[in-house]
Amino acid sequence: MDKNVICIKWGTKFGAEYVNNLYRMVEKNLSIPHRFVCFTDKPEGLAKGIEVRDLPPFNEKKIPDKAWRKLSLFNEQLSDLHGTALFLDLDIVIKDDLTPFFEKEGDFIIIKDWDFPKDIIGNSSVFRFEIGKYPYVLENFYKEDNTIRDRYKNEQAFLSHQIYDKGLLQYWDKSWCISFKRGCLQPFPLNFFKEPIDPPNAKIIVFHGRPTPEQALAGFAGKGGFRYVKPTKWLNKYYVKETV
Repeated sequence: MDKNVICIKWGTKFGAEYVNNLYRMVEKNLSIPHRFVCFTDKPEGLAKGIEVRDLPPFNEKKIPDKAWRKLSLFNEQLSDLHGTALFLDLDIVIKDDLTPFFEKEGDFIIIKDWDFPKDIIGNSSVFRFEIGKYPYVLENFYKEDNTIRDRYKNEQAFLSHQIYDKGLLQYWDKSWCISFKRGCLQPFPLNFFKEPIDPPNAKIIVFHGRPTPEQALAGFAGKGGFRYVKPTKWLNKYYVKETV
């Protein structure tokens, strides 16, 4: 079965360098045959080797906020792609071999969200699905009215419940995908004196919100100092930065 690594970039929040860095990290850590595809409305500056496709069709009028566009990946036809897709957010750092993400058995696999330990919600920074198998996700989203945010905090909560209701929701092994903020950053006040922890068994480090990988590398001062991050030098071993 075809194996695809996909990402999506729209608007101006992330520049081409984020896609290029992700592409280089994937090529460094995935040796099995695969395609790397970026769905975007701004293809300028993307590295050679990246397959560029238009953003999948999406009803713009149904967007509670821009992040919900991820649901467009569940169109019954996803450009010319077939088989299995491993979706990766642009603001992650890949530490280790990605092959297990394709080998793990299951229909739909996602990160168990760190902020909702007692809920079913997944974090959609890293998830795997069979292309064209879940069109009902998008169809059910279109049926919703503007009160959808009263029931679902964000797109990943809606997605998780849609898959869960079909009995198909599964999670990655807990050690595979680590939140930088939850699993690497030293607790206050040690964060002022100690570099963040490099989790030994992690395959991917997820930078949801702030700091970004670049901010963590340089050091970052969040509001009130509680999110202060000393320069995280060990990221240089994994983060394949674009050179000009």
